Amino acid sequence: MSDGVQLAQEAGSRDPAVGLRAVRALRELAERLEKLQVEHARTLGWSWQEIAVCLGVSRQAVHKKHGGGRRILTKER
Repeated sequence: MSDGVQLAQEAGSRDPAVGLRAVRALRELAERLEKLQVEHARTLGWSWQEIAVCLGVSRQAVHKKHGGGRRILTKER
């Protein structure tokens, strides 16, 4: 059984400790997958708006969450 399937089953557990741990693990997995896919889309030239539409959020929200660290450094005069 794959880890994803097992986590999904555990998320429905009648034991809250098991269910909540699984929910946390699924949330962390989803965050890692989102980061990877956003980076991939940007590498392919996608706009923040295109990414936002696919994620069902605003352009500002996706840029705020994933846009850091892509600033162009310039020399001060």
